[in-house]
Amino acid sequence: MNVQQRTSDGGEALEVWIDQDLCTGDGICAQYAAEVFELDIDGLAYVKGADDELLQAKGATTPVPLPLLTDVADSAKECPGECIHVRRVSDKVEVYGPDAS
Repeated sequence: MNVQQRTSDGGEALEVWIDQDLCTGDGICAQYAAEVFELDIDGLAYVKGADDELLQAKGATTPVPLPLLTDVADSAKECPGECIHVRRVSDKVEVYGPDAS
């Protein structure tokens, strides 16, 4: 995975995490950005680390790669479970997802 992070309009790095308690297992996120999201054998979506491993710890985050911001943001917007959270690394403010202002 590309380690270069996408920045928000303010030039800040972004990260993404999934709340598995709300995940419906539809797989829309993996369709949008398979490099970032993957469904596990349990039917739930997880973010992937730099080496493509699933990050299964509760609240695990991964950087949003530069070329994939639109796909990651679209997955957060389209997710039926409203479980995908994209936030700034610096202050943890959500910029895409159910808690975005």
